[in-house]
Amino acid sequence: MSEAYTLVPATPGVDDYRRLRVEAGLSPKSEDSARTGLPNTWFGVTVLYEGRAIGMGRVIGDGGTAFQIVDIAVEPAHQGKGLGKRIMGALMDHLHANAPAGAYVSLIADGDARHLYAKYGFEPVMPASIGMATRAGRE
Repeated sequence: MSEAYTLVPATPGVDDYRRLRVEAGLSPKSEDSARTGLPNTWFGVTVLYEGRAIGMGRVIGDGGTAFQIVDIAVEPAHQGKGLGKRIMGALMDHLHANAPAGAYVSLIADGDARHLYAKYGFEPVMPASIGMATRAGRE
């Protein structure tokens, strides 16, 4: 990672979180959802470039049995510079140092991101298991 980039162990603020998700091609989140969810982050990192948030990643979970890596996002102008690897490395280092032995860590790999996650030991769970999802919420 270039000296111009700084990775800090902190969850991004609501505005940066919402902006980075959209800019990186992830689904948008409402301000209310972000304000409610972000404080529940188990561990998060933010990548700064000249003091501005340009990347992020979070771990959510119950703190004991199950964790999920979410919100890995880097602004397109800063992609291809190893920042995703740096984010994943920081999240995994924290998990290895602080999560209980045997804790289950999962993630959803979109597209080619599966190649990055495989470098950190993540494998498809098919055919023994299949990822499933739905959307919830009030209108």
